[in-house]
Amino acid sequence: MSLLVGCLLALATAACRTPPVSLAQGYRTYTTEDYSEVLKRWTRKTQTFSLQQTDELLTVESTYQSWDFRWAYAERYATDYQLGDAERETLRENLLRQSSSAHEFYVTVYGSSVRWVDLHKPTTAWIVRLVDESGAITSPSDIEPVKKPGALEKRYFPYTTPFRNVFRIRFPRIANDGKRPSVAPDAHWMALRFSGPQGRGELRWDVVPAAAAPTSPPESPAAAGK
Repeated sequence: MSLLVGCLLALATAACRTPPVSLAQGYRTYTTEDYSEVLKRWTRKTQTFSLQQTDELLTVESTYQSWDFRWAYAERYATDYQLGDAERETLRENLLRQSSSAHEFYVTVYGSSVRWVDLHKPTTAWIVRLVDESGAITSPSDIEPVKKPGALEKRYFPYTTPFRNVFRIRFPRIANDGKRPSVAPDAHWMALRFSGPQGRGELRWDVVPAAAAPTSPPESPAAAGK
């Protein structure tokens, strides 16, 4: 019986696993209609923490702001704000430049104790690290709280709610050991790892290693017949 349950759980896990994403840079053909699908591609959520007390649940949802995501975000933002061609191009260039300097995540967290989920304060019950398949562990260079999420956050990250703490968390491109990249070019996955006295859990992105990435960038979902 236990073997059957184990097999069913394994099958369920495989079925729920999201397709790997590509960290490849390059030109995209996204339009504003593609944003929702691209947001979904780069967003992960978990509540499956190994907690010592079941009433101390922690919910985390996060979007990795990759090159690919930022391109789609720029298109949606420029359309919403009626930007001209020059302004649209400047916005896109600035966003893509930021993706080259750090790994940035938009993160929302919810827990039974507000003080414990203030990730930027010493009173937090959780620390967050960026980890990858190679074993690299990277501490944040910046945890920026979004104290009063407004129309922009709720529009572009719809899972933002008044009941969640919101942060922009940035990690350097070099891991804590100062020698290797925080996400190795040949890594098949990377993850945000939350750990503390209450338990541990991960938000995981399966990725296509740089060496195996396609030469052409991802196609617009609309163009692909979405």
